[in-house]
Amino acid sequence: MYQINFNKPIHIYFCGIGGISMSGLAEILLDRGFRVSGSDMKESPLTDMLSEKGAVVHIGQRASNVTADIDCIVYTSAIHPDNPEYIKASELGLASLTRAELLGQLMLNYGCPIAVSGTHGKTTTTSMVSDILMAAHADPTISVGGILETIGGNIRVGNSPYFVTEACEYTNSFLSFFPKISIILNVEEDHMDFFHSLQEIRDSFHTFAGLLPEDGVLIINGDIDQYEELCKDLPCKVITFGKTPSSDYYPTAIVYNKLGHISAMVHTHLGDSFALELSVPGEHNLANALAAMALSDYLGIDRTVALSALKVFKGSKRRFEYKGSLGSIDIIDDYAHHPTEITATLSAAQNFPHGRVWCVFQPHTFTRTKAFMEDFAKALSLADEVILADIYPARETDNLGISSRDLQAQIQKLGKKAHYFSSFDAIENFLLENLIHNDMVITMGAGDIVKVGEKLLGM
Repeated sequence: MYQINFNKPIHIYFCGIGGISMSGLAEILLDRGFRVSGSDMKESPLTDMLSEKGAVVHIGQRASNVTADIDCIVYTSAIHPDNPEYIKASELGLASLTRAELLGQLMLNYGCPIAVSGTHGKTTTTSMVSDILMAAHADPTISVGGILETIGGNIRVGNSPYFVTEACEYTNSFLSFFPKISIILNVEEDHMDFFHSLQEIRDSFHTFAGLLPEDGVLIINGDIDQYEELCKDLPCKVITFGKTPSSDYYPTAIVYNKLGHISAMVHTHLGDSFALELSVPGEHNLANALAAMALSDYLGIDRTVALSALKVFKGSKRRFEYKGSLGSIDIIDDYAHHPTEITATLSAAQNFPHGRVWCVFQPHTFTRTKAFMEDFAKALSLADEVILADIYPARETDNLGISSRDLQAQIQKLGKKAHYFSSFDAIENFLLENLIHNDMVITMGAGDIVKVGEKLLGM
């Protein structure tokens, strides 16, 4: 594998520079004096920001963008061997790294790299940890998979040993990392276009946990089925969090306020307790906060500082994000694109003041839709009204014969009404014709469905 000397800046080219993670890495390298260029399929606020910072950004991916003066090209799993830039880089014999390999090498430059993993909750928990470290004036470097208001973006370059990043299991990318502290939030079936079974996913997380050094620590959800298998034979310290007293951190006296925000008493393996108050909804966020507090305690951060940071934490963009109101009708946006995430979000919505809950869902990838068809239908049935948009293909092409109409039929089998529309304009018109006083609209999915709510609000 090509090794970068971060003390000797070179020319790095990012194929897909506008992605949330790729743009963050590009920004870190720019800050370190590297020459950065790259391409993306469309212009965005992230590509504009990089251009302003000195990167050369090409809109459109063409072979001519890749030149012989580039020292290394970085790409993601979305880039296939038939990509013209990938082909040109191979013809020129350029060194290459995956996004994960670059991120892993970058982690080696920090004394305390922290990797947050799990099928769900990575962005929120990374954001919580980041806010705690910021409140403690720990000056961390942060790479988060969403826009965090506290840092005004998805990246922050600090000057301390702390480096906080998300660690995604897709294509086993997190196995290229070098963490000192790892968090495993949950382990479920997902990314079945790459993995073949839940056991294969569990094996991947077990290998990830094994990357920790002897003086490292694993913070893991004790509610994961047979979680001990994931951390067996580890030489490092293991701390658990979960719903029951069998975990090192667990809650009691859980209550919701009128906005659906959660509070609880948290008990620890240290034999003490503390009151935790959140400004985000949902029991899933309580679990995320327990992981963040376990990490905070391990780092020796003043607990009052950490609890205050969590109390004012409002979430990151696209995580039950309040977008605005049409009179008495609230518009919420959420990134949920897995049945467990959908269930968590729609369950959280029940604790929020509302009349009917409308879920406007855009399935994400054909393989995921096919793999979880029945689970999607059950999860979406928690909403009062369901509207389906076309599947967002992301990195895939439609060769499975799957469409949102199949999901519509599956929902209808459960006795729930579901509407399908082939365009966002049709969805917007249907909502305007049918919404009534106190309704809540949740646009949901990992694609561009957020545009529906923003259009309704005139954004």
